[in-house]
Amino acid sequence: MAYVYSIRDHVQDFAAYGYPGIFLIALLANATVFLPAPGVAVVFAMGSIFNPIGVALAAGTGGAIGELSGYLAGFSGQAVVENTLAYEKISPWIQQYGGWAILVLSAIPNPFFDLAGIAAGMGRMKFWRFLIFCWAGQIIKMALFAFAGAYSIDWIMGFYK
Repeated sequence: MAYVYSIRDHVQDFAAYGYPGIFLIALLANATVFLPAPGVAVVFAMGSIFNPIGVALAAGTGGAIGELSGYLAGFSGQAVVENTLAYEKISPWIQQYGGWAILVLSAIPNPFFDLAGIAAGMGRMKFWRFLIFCWAGQIIKMALFAFAGAYSIDWIMGFYK
């Protein structure tokens, strides 16, 4: 919440780039493996300026493409998993439930989705299957943030005045 307030002066700057800017921010925020990036805060703020459905589609698409970094790291065998306990818990879900696990894990904000992408890549989940389920989950998550921004940004700004 404090981060959203801190970027309030830059929201108009982000807005100048429209939906392509939202797409790019989400792509870059989700392409970082294991490093948190504030992409959802920007989606929250953009939901108050643009149509939340358009924001969700742009951010969800960019987010899904960005999440390919974890999948490709796992697929190529180049991934190094430091949190092996979390990986050992997530990997069986991916093996058992496949795309549905990807959809659920990408739809909820959690720091472990990179591990799910790595597990899907290492388990040789089909590329298109990973991308479609991840895209659907990302759109759900981004829609929640965009609609929350659309309906609460005035309340938050009033709170900090």
